[in-house]
Amino acid sequence: MTRIARGAFIVWVIFRFGLDELVLSSFNRPGLARLARILSFGRNLDAPRGQRLRLALENLGPIFVKFGQVLSTRRDLMPVDIADELARLQDRVPPFASDIAVATIERELGKPLSELFVSFEREPVASASIAQVHFAVLRDRTGREREVAVKVLRPGMVDAFEKDLNLMRMMAGWVDGLSSEGKRLKPREVVAEFDKYLHDELDLVREAASAAQLRRNMEDLKLVLIPEMLWDYCTRDVMVMERMHGVPVSQVDRLRAAGVDIPKLARDGVTIFFTQVFRDGFFHADMHPGNIQVSIAPETLGRYISLDFGIVGTLTSSDKEYLAQNFAAFFRRDYKRVAELHIESGWVPQSTRVDELEAGIRTVCEPYFDRPLKEISLGLLLMRLFQISRRFQVEIQPQLVLLQKTLLNIEGLGRQLDPDLDLWSTAKPFLEQWMLSQVGPQKLMEQLKAQAPHYAKLVPELPMLLHNYLKQGTVDSGVALRELLAEQRRTNRLLQGLVYTILGFALGMVVMQLVLKTRFF
Repeated sequence: MTRIARGAFIVWVIFRFGLDELVLSSFNRPGLARLARILSFGRNLDAPRGQRLRLALENLGPIFVKFGQVLSTRRDLMPVDIADELARLQDRVPPFASDIAVATIERELGKPLSELFVSFEREPVASASIAQVHFAVLRDRTGREREVAVKVLRPGMVDAFEKDLNLMRMMAGWVDGLSSEGKRLKPREVVAEFDKYLHDELDLVREAASAAQLRRNMEDLKLVLIPEMLWDYCTRDVMVMERMHGVPVSQVDRLRAAGVDIPKLARDGVTIFFTQVFRDGFFHADMHPGNIQVSIAPETLGRYISLDFGIVGTLTSSDKEYLAQNFAAFFRRDYKRVAELHIESGWVPQSTRVDELEAGIRTVCEPYFDRPLKEISLGLLLMRLFQISRRFQVEIQPQLVLLQKTLLNIEGLGRQLDPDLDLWSTAKPFLEQWMLSQVGPQKLMEQLKAQAPHYAKLVPELPMLLHNYLKQGTVDSGVALRELLAEQRRTNRLLQGLVYTILGFALGMVVMQLVLKTRFF
């Protein structure tokens, strides 16, 4: 009965906001267009379609809101007016009762609230669709009092989300079966990625682990502060962390009055993003202004403070290499190489003509170079690239959805802090150094060092392996002996060739490093 009631509510919302009319009218078929007009009779559907879709998602609840936020980064899936409207979705919801939060904390941590904390603020400081946060003070093992933030998962979220996810999977199947265009957009994979990230966000232990990993990765950069997780107080539904004191990054005037170098702050944000993406392959994927503060304490003045680690992104080595080569080619305006990379990676059909794809990419990107950030919209740039992608049947890669979303967050943050920031020139030296570290002699030595334990284990076994091999070639047979000697000669030639190859490669790497140090882009 619960599922039937939920399904009926979804159908009612669809008709209330005319989403059925949007779907039918999107097909370029006269019969369906007439059916859409008939169904819209008696309903007020004068509002823009993007606004109607946004309001419908807000009425359907938190999971649909979050899905709409993800879709807002996928400019390939929808027209720009709908994507812009979905970008306005907010998941802030009224807090749930403090008594429920206290009961959850006591159940998860196994002690009364009075034994866990010296003080506890029952009024939450923040509330979202997944959880809410309370400030508190606890006494640690050394007896020292510490200010902490307590994040409590909203009750009943797992079951509610799973029901709606089942509906999304069903709808993704419909979209996938509609046409070849539907298959290209990979709706099943997009929902699967959303499912993964959503369930990750519902596990606060996983969020704490992600925060701890980011804290270790960023420790040597000295540009961002990440709260320490207090593991004795972390469970799936409750997470206790160090309380951070900072000013929201959106309060630029207050930061400037405190002595923060705003242009440097904007550049630091770009550095943090590219470091997490290309050096670590592990990045904070929810970097909107609500999750970012700035320290004004004298000892850490101007450092970012990252909060809310429910959504993190990961990239494989091949993902990082592909993206870095694309960025490098863009910076050099080598659009032919960008087109070749798309074909080599399988993003477009192998039959695609390189010159045609190159021309399409050049048409989109060339007008944006040598312009300050205030004159560049990465959202518009991505949208135009996705329009090109439709023409060339580019297959969208679901694993890069969060990276696109985070890049748009970085754009908004940079635009807010310093409209004159040139994102390209700020990122260029970082990518130059990263590419050098991936193809130079240092990388070769690191790989050889990593494989050294494996070869060290094999070396002591070589005499016994040779002895066993010689025993197999009996001396009673002259043929066997001649074959053995011939095999030894072939082996010697192979080893010589391998040595020469390694020496030549090392020499080439040295020359390449000298060239790259002088001119890469």
